[in-house]
Amino acid sequence: MFKRILIANRGEIACRVIKTARRMGIETVAVYSDADRNALHVEMADTAVHIGPPPAAQSYLLIDKIIDACKQTGAEAVHPGYGFLSEREAFPKALEKAGLVFIGPNPGAIAAMGDKIESKKAAAAAKVSTVPGHLGVIEDAKEAVKIANEIGYPVMIKASAGGGGKGMRIAHAANEVEEGFDRARSEAKSSFGDDRVFIEKFIVDPRHIEIQVLGDKHGNVIYLGERECSIQRRNQKVIEEAPSPLLDEKTRKKMGEQAVALAKAVNYDSAGTVEFVAGQDRSFFFLEMNTRLQVEHPVTELITGIDLVEQMIRVAAGEKLAIKQSDVKLDGWAVESRIYAEDPYRNFLPSIGRLTRYQPPPESFANGITVRNDTGVYDGGEISMFYDPMIAKLVTHAPTRLAAIDAQSDALDAFAIDGVQHNIPFVSALMQHPRWREGALSTGFIAEEFPQGFHPQTPKDADARMMAAVAAVIDHQGNLRKRQISGQMSGRVVTFDPDRCVKVGEREYTAVVAADGDAFKVMLDGKKKAIRVSSTWRPGETVWRGEVDGATAILQIRGIPNGMLINYRGAQATAHVYTQAEAAAAKLMPVKKVSDSGKRLLCPMPGLVVSIAVVEGQDVKAGETLAVVEAMKMENVLRAERDGVVKKVHAKAGETLAVDAVILEFA
Repeated sequence: MFKRILIANRGEIACRVIKTARRMGIETVAVYSDADRNALHVEMADTAVHIGPPPAAQSYLLIDKIIDACKQTGAEAVHPGYGFLSEREAFPKALEKAGLVFIGPNPGAIAAMGDKIESKKAAAAAKVSTVPGHLGVIEDAKEAVKIANEIGYPVMIKASAGGGGKGMRIAHAANEVEEGFDRARSEAKSSFGDDRVFIEKFIVDPRHIEIQVLGDKHGNVIYLGERECSIQRRNQKVIEEAPSPLLDEKTRKKMGEQAVALAKAVNYDSAGTVEFVAGQDRSFFFLEMNTRLQVEHPVTELITGIDLVEQMIRVAAGEKLAIKQSDVKLDGWAVESRIYAEDPYRNFLPSIGRLTRYQPPPESFANGITVRNDTGVYDGGEISMFYDPMIAKLVTHAPTRLAAIDAQSDALDAFAIDGVQHNIPFVSALMQHPRWREGALSTGFIAEEFPQGFHPQTPKDADARMMAAVAAVIDHQGNLRKRQISGQMSGRVVTFDPDRCVKVGEREYTAVVAADGDAFKVMLDGKKKAIRVSSTWRPGETVWRGEVDGATAILQIRGIPNGMLINYRGAQATAHVYTQAEAAAAKLMPVKKVSDSGKRLLCPMPGLVVSIAVVEGQDVKAGETLAVVEAMKMENVLRAERDGVVKKVHAKAGETLAVDAVILEFA
């Protein structure tokens, strides 16, 4: 077994590999760019080596820098994680030449399966069902339109060397093919250093289901069940689960055996994933193979009890798989939410900055429920514009699907993040969505259920009453505390109104709070039945945990004047607590108007200007492209909201802009 390995990656996956290596007694070496000098993976590793400036092309993607780091530290093997160099055939070849071991598949398997065009050809030769499409390299947008017309719409334009939703576009008409082709090529070039793209038929109402395979260097290959990854946005996975609510045992076995046959055909010898697009009738077609560890591997680990990173390390060291296919048993259900630094209320635009608060739920195993959080950040750390915006992967495991979903909801409610915008309100709302809970999924789920984007969710009536009761108790506790501070009120007769006006969003309640042993009773609107509220919460804590009428509740509380901002199950509401006199005065206060950006196009996120599509004096129509801004490896097309004339262009291609910087003005 290896004594020391290097992780050629960053963020949560580097931390994830370090944890398993540490448990196995293996020393670890981290590499880092200038932007990651104080990163968590650098702190966790036994040794760390600086490899260059922040851009990945000048640091994490440089093979020579990785090999030099191995020589400096005496690392014997390299784990690539996912992304970066993980699927570059040249990387394991270079490591082998330098006398180092690649903890991943052999170069031949990467060449055959890592390239999406070649992998489809190999799958077809192995008689695996494939999606109709054009597998050759497409030279220009004109040829792309011609091919798309022949295949029939809609079509998917995909980067051959791509992954993670980068370099991928869906087109429903010829004009969308032309623009999508250019954007896909540009993203593919910047993300993977390879601008080849191909086109295939897009299956309507599809589901994304993938099979985890595991092979060794002795010809053994097994499959570890499936994962469903149909909840996607911009072709990027948001929520994953294992197993799939669609599959039956017969289909699972058929897909697994096809995946194993394909892996054996290319002598696959590590952890890998065979991805399929599936119809609602359980028909399925080969999509691609990822010759690396997947982002969503934790859900497979939780339902099988198999540590995939450990198996990769053991296989790379030459050991035979100790697990046979008959040993693989699927136990319970696991759900994973990807926590991203992005603003769900502004079309999920990337958000960067310092994590002024990072308080994830504690990892635990109790009463058959597992909570796991794979992360690469910490309280006070920085979210950089140079890398993927993932903050963490929150995973829960339970005996049943609904139990795992409910556990995920509780864990999300307890996940407090400040300093950057994040998608927790969105994934929390998804956990409550009836269609998600029923398992009626497709890759179009988000677009279909949120056609106008995601907006702040209003709490349901029952939840609003619960929020009102909790807010009334918190206010009451605050008043009790104020009476005792420094004896300021000792000797005085202090009177308080017996009731309070609690306003949760637009709903108003009259609340009377009374002690009930270690808890409180809250009478809302004179109802005869009081609401019993108990908690060990203390002022200043962000997460409120307690019981409301015997049911466990977890809310996030942030103080505002005369009240608090409450988040619960994806809904957000301001809860103001007033005396009756204050409530009457509050109704007379004018409503503050939100300022309009006027006739200016503002940069919606910090990023790099890829291109400006207009010139001064040009007439533009609503929907026309004005500019393209790249942030966190994704290109964002900014379009005109209405007809107009460009008065002045302030930005130019190649500039790095801050959020809300003026790109151009209209007359």
